[in-house]
Amino acid sequence: MSKYVPEDVERKWQRIWEEGGHFHVEADPSKPKYYVLEMFPYPSGRIHMGHVRNYSIGDVVARFKRMEGHNVLHPMGWDAFGMPAENAAIKHKLHPAAWTISNIDSMRTQLQRLGYSYDWRREIATCHPGYYVHEQRFFLKFLEKGLVYRKHSPQNWCETCGTVLANEQVIDGCCWRCDQAVVQKDLEQWFLRITDYAEELLADLDQLVGGWPERVLTMQRNWIGKSVGAEITFKLAEPVEGADSVTVFTTRPDTLFGATFMSLAAEHPLVPSLIAGKPQEAEVNAFVEKVRNLDRIVRSADDLEKEGVFTGAYCVNPATGKQIPIYVANFVLMGYGTGAVMAVPAHDQRDFEFARKYDLPLTVVIEPKGETLDASAMTAAYVDPGVLTASEQFTGMDNEAAKAAIIDWLDGSGRGKKSINYRLRDWNISRQRYWGAPIPVIYCESCGIVPVPDADLPVELPRDLALMPDGRSPLPHSPSFTDVACPICGGKARRETDTLDTFFESSWYFARYASAREAGRPFDPAELAYWLPVDQYIGGIEHAILHLLYSRFFVKALRDLGYVGFDEPFAHLLTQGMVIKDGSKMSKSKGNVVDPDLMIGKYGADTVRVFILFAAPPEKDLEWSDTGIEGASRFLSRLWRLVTEELSGLLVPMPACAPAESLGLDGLAPLFAELRRREHAAAAKAGADIRERFQFNTAIAAAMELVNFLYANVEALRAEPKGAKAVSSAVATLLTVLSPIAPHICEELWQTVGHTNLLLNEPWPTHDPAALTSDTVEIVVQVCGKLRGKLTVPADADNAALEQAALAEPNVAKHIEGKTVRKVIVVPGKLVNVVAN
Repeated sequence: MSKYVPEDVERKWQRIWEEGGHFHVEADPSKPKYYVLEMFPYPSGRIHMGHVRNYSIGDVVARFKRMEGHNVLHPMGWDAFGMPAENAAIKHKLHPAAWTISNIDSMRTQLQRLGYSYDWRREIATCHPGYYVHEQRFFLKFLEKGLVYRKHSPQNWCETCGTVLANEQVIDGCCWRCDQAVVQKDLEQWFLRITDYAEELLADLDQLVGGWPERVLTMQRNWIGKSVGAEITFKLAEPVEGADSVTVFTTRPDTLFGATFMSLAAEHPLVPSLIAGKPQEAEVNAFVEKVRNLDRIVRSADDLEKEGVFTGAYCVNPATGKQIPIYVANFVLMGYGTGAVMAVPAHDQRDFEFARKYDLPLTVVIEPKGETLDASAMTAAYVDPGVLTASEQFTGMDNEAAKAAIIDWLDGSGRGKKSINYRLRDWNISRQRYWGAPIPVIYCESCGIVPVPDADLPVELPRDLALMPDGRSPLPHSPSFTDVACPICGGKARRETDTLDTFFESSWYFARYASAREAGRPFDPAELAYWLPVDQYIGGIEHAILHLLYSRFFVKALRDLGYVGFDEPFAHLLTQGMVIKDGSKMSKSKGNVVDPDLMIGKYGADTVRVFILFAAPPEKDLEWSDTGIEGASRFLSRLWRLVTEELSGLLVPMPACAPAESLGLDGLAPLFAELRRREHAAAAKAGADIRERFQFNTAIAAAMELVNFLYANVEALRAEPKGAKAVSSAVATLLTVLSPIAPHICEELWQTVGHTNLLLNEPWPTHDPAALTSDTVEIVVQVCGKLRGKLTVPADADNAALEQAALAEPNVAKHIEGKTVRKVIVVPGKLVNVVAN
């Protein structure tokens, strides 16, 4: 047979699959559906090994589910808007649209070279007006419902990218895109009320237990951050303009009698009024400016050095009636609660460190049962359960019971109430960049904020604008875009020039695939009802908060608007590990990138797929290995030689895991029964590994073991021509089991054996449980614990027969010659150990 040339084989089958439309799929209520989806890529122009791993995992799942009889939806598209394209276009003096479309064409070709089973008819690109017109309608529906609003407030600002960032897009104080420091800037922005769904987003995580990694569920629970406590009003000792009190949120109302000072966030709106005209004004303003630009994660870290400054103002503890000083502190965040904290240094470690630093008083109000705490001798805050002390009528109560009692007391006296607080903040969706979907509103001096009429949608992003070298958006400087007539009064008006955060696009794209060519509406209801939610979603852990949380919110909001009929977008989630080389994540900056095109050119797509799936379980990081990919290449070459040379002339078309009665095993050597056992064991193991655990590496190992067994017994198998059907069934099973992983070579060898149907359309082999049992077993024979031989014996042999067979084994007899056998230890079915001296 001809030599194995991966490029020839792979291009042949990719052409056949494409021309035959074999991956095209339509809704079919008579079949069980399965929707598998990998997170769609940003079109950078090149796929990397992280992409290859992600999409290879998805392709195996898609092909496997198809073999199990499911109607499989497996689409691909492009997250095509965003700053990277804009920045790259500026650098290369191109338009972002030209840059993006060129990159999409390049990456599509790369993905097709890997043989992925995508239905390319459903391909989408979020930068196409036919896509973003629907999200402009979503925006206006959200606006009508009150889910979208506009407010002026301090925002995370990336100077390098020239735009604001949502809280979730600030990582360790830096921009998630460019890794540059983020500062605070006062701006008026558009927000989505994701907090309206905080409780449902939290509660519905319980629906995903078992389907999502626990790590991701925990990350989302922590980000939503539900806290049950009390809102308490502290009257100002001296009212200021517009305010006579400060409201705090606390989860520890049981410690109220121990509050000895107040801490405010640097951004708290009362700070300017509290310090106005006071000697501390300049010092506080300098401190506020310093703290505002600190990363919120740093400010909330336990090891942060606690710093603050006295405002010169006081408030009154509503429980004790005592005046307590008000400080601005670096560890208090405006994004949690009210941005004001009642400080109880005896029972909160941050407050304790602050009080010790600035010599502020401590009042003990909770003590361990039967013990007394001395505030002056404390070296740390007491934060464990206990009983209340120095708390008037609540003294002596268990502190947990006291929480509810004090809340009721506050509520009855109008000084507080029970409250639930969330760490989650509303989502800032405004971006001050060009390459994004225009926000469809118009500003009129007479009419205010006016939605763009539906008949005028989409508001298309003009493609004829020149980009500015410093990255600023050209939209505000383009009268042809900005200057419009008010849809209500007809007067002069100005179009919004901010564009939507690109996460807006990626929060609903998965639903668009169900009816990607639907023009007048975002979804065909029948298609949506059939395909959604996604059965298996695959992507990186880095999207645990950003994309996954936003997508969950979007589905719930669209459900309440009548667009969709489900509550959660992704029933199951797999977060694959990173691809590592030389101890670091592959990246251009580290110079350790491996180009998939070069690997495909050298070894073939099937080899790349086998290596990337065999090197590590999908949830673990994968260490790139040149020897590893060479090993995968050798394995496929051995498979090719096995079928085309070693077993040439013996193989005939047989189904995988053919029934025993069709094989003619009677009269054949026991080897053929053992071959059948190994064949069915490989099918059973690979099926369970893929179906239940996504352990593709062990599924591949099962196929490798079957290949090794066939090679080891080629001569014996060829010696009995009557066994051709049994050998052919085993080879058919081998190719079928391996086909989701290395589809091109398996399809070619399937045809080589003589099959006229496509392996692509074959069902997953059904193993026979009875075939997994064996009439014989191999046992290990030891002498004084050292291996001296192996025996094949009847599976039902008793201990006496095993002992007799072991003592008769020539190598055992040699090692006990002249010695006295003291005892023989038999472990049935496993080993015999002869003890002699």
